[in-house]
Amino acid sequence: MDDLGDNEAPPTATPAATVVVFRRDPAGGPAQILMVERSSEMRFAGGATVFPGGKIDPDDHDLARRYGSHLDPDDAAARVAAVRESLEETGLAVGIAGEVTAETAAQARRIAISSGRLADALDALGWTLDLDRLVPWARWWPRHRHIRVFDTRFYLADLGTGAVDITVDATENHHLFWASAQEALRLADEGAIKVIFPTRRNLERLAAYPDFEAARAHALATPVSIITPRVEVRDGVKWLTIPVEAGYPYDGEPLEQASRA
Repeated sequence: MDDLGDNEAPPTATPAATVVVFRRDPAGGPAQILMVERSSEMRFAGGATVFPGGKIDPDDHDLARRYGSHLDPDDAAARVAAVRESLEETGLAVGIAGEVTAETAAQARRIAISSGRLADALDALGWTLDLDRLVPWARWWPRHRHIRVFDTRFYLADLGTGAVDITVDATENHHLFWASAQEALRLADEGAIKVIFPTRRNLERLAAYPDFEAARAHALATPVSIITPRVEVRDGVKWLTIPVEAGYPYDGEPLEQASRA
């Protein structure tokens, strides 16, 4: 998994989006976020626990022009993809303007999966998209020779209530659960879940904030820049690192400990 040299052209990257979905802890603790354990059969990050998300489809750009004309086109399409992937993978409807219930969310999910188009679900339920409900958080674009590369935009979204149902899609993932960022890190440290390098760094960053509003305020105050992990040597040990100005509490870990999908 060698990194590219400074003078080498970056690999072609697949545009993608992921969303950190918050809810209030029913027990009154720190806000919880939705974690998705991917199927071990998946080519990318198989068996890893990540946030919901996936690649951006052509139809996402169509909806972006419809509902995100005030945004950068690529940003808008990524937000649409985050909404669609969240619905398809977990059954949660985020970024939606309209009445959402457990029943309508389940119906929308069935339609979106069946037709392959989020637009069909929106039209059937009389929903529209409110893309401003998704808050830009980060953008990660690795430079590796030997792995599939994604240019992934991260967003935050808030469900508010803890009374929501989530269901696995039984194809890309096989387990969904709610946990605070601190709890997810503890599970990773104990070996109960596997997290790849970007997920760990983002969990560490999220753990500094007790709820969605605090994380949102931090995100709005921190300009989103492209994060490209690099290998550097520290005291004779190879580390996988990220830029210190990116807004993360830790800028890396020893390479031998880092999982890079």
